[in-house]
Amino acid sequence: MNLPLTVDYAPMEAKLVAALPAGAQWQYEPKWDGFRCLAFKDGTDVDLRSKAGQPFNRYFPEIVAAMEALRVPRCVLDGELVVPENGALSFDELLMRIHPAASRVQKLAREHPALYIVFDLLVDARGQSLVDQPLAVRRPALERFAARAFHDAPSFRLSPVAHARSDVDAWFASLGTGLDGAIAKRIDLPYQSGTRLGMQKFKRMRSADCVVGGFRYGSGSPVVGSLLLGLFDDDGLLHHVGFTSNIPNAEREAVTRKLEALVQPPGFTGRAPGGPSRWSTERTGEWQPLRPALVVEVRYDHFDSGRFRHGTSLLRWRPDKAPGQCTFEQVKQASKKSLTLFADA
Repeated sequence: MNLPLTVDYAPMEAKLVAALPAGAQWQYEPKWDGFRCLAFKDGTDVDLRSKAGQPFNRYFPEIVAAMEALRVPRCVLDGELVVPENGALSFDELLMRIHPAASRVQKLAREHPALYIVFDLLVDARGQSLVDQPLAVRRPALERFAARAFHDAPSFRLSPVAHARSDVDAWFASLGTGLDGAIAKRIDLPYQSGTRLGMQKFKRMRSADCVVGGFRYGSGSPVVGSLLLGLFDDDGLLHHVGFTSNIPNAEREAVTRKLEALVQPPGFTGRAPGGPSRWSTERTGEWQPLRPALVVEVRYDHFDSGRFRHGTSLLRWRPDKAPGQCTFEQVKQASKKSLTLFADA
């Protein structure tokens, strides 16, 4: 490609923070629940790259075709690939795209087409690099670009922006758990390729009380490595929903003795831990079932398809909580759909 940036150009990254910064030097955007992607276009040549620089073309053929059809000769965009479902974003459908069979990917692309939510313009339609310009220049340039290029391109969305911290609070108030979090960017800095100097991210964390339905020993260790978490459904079945492993080292021996005294099959009466899945590469075949007597409170970011997407963080033991109170009801996400943030949604 004859572009001022190569396809291995590193996107700017975000520092995870407990609270968003405030001030005139910051701009705010929604945090989208998808795959970060740099999109390169030079004529009919298109290259989609992940945050790690891996090629995405084969997994998102509809976005490749949409980039080819954009009515601009060239550009480099920074954004997020997402898959909408009923007005919300489905990370499950997004993960399914990373599939070795091209026929399967094509089928998913037809049935659940992706969107590309764009939040930065790195090379404009003239082939001019903007990465040395501050965001205060790049964002207006992106808005002008989008007005020309996206109005008849349904696969693209311009990410909304706010300039006041109160507007972000309004997003959270209106969408509830439908919004994954928020991003803050310094408007006075050029594009920070490969660094976290100009961008911060705030993720909405939630907590849930879970039954300890089993545990695993640490690798090559006689003490506990992780607790297996469960929630009860409406029929009283205990389903495995994830794990937590941040048990303080000083407490592991005592916790292990407590757990070993409760070993009793089956542990989980509904969905039980199995082998490795797309959710985790952790080995889950060897685990000890427990009588459902212990409850822990854990912090988590996402709950999808009946389980915590990532490992949770152990907050505290809950001896005051009855195991039967640990139901799926507490993780139901009553929220409005995040795509309503777009004016044309």
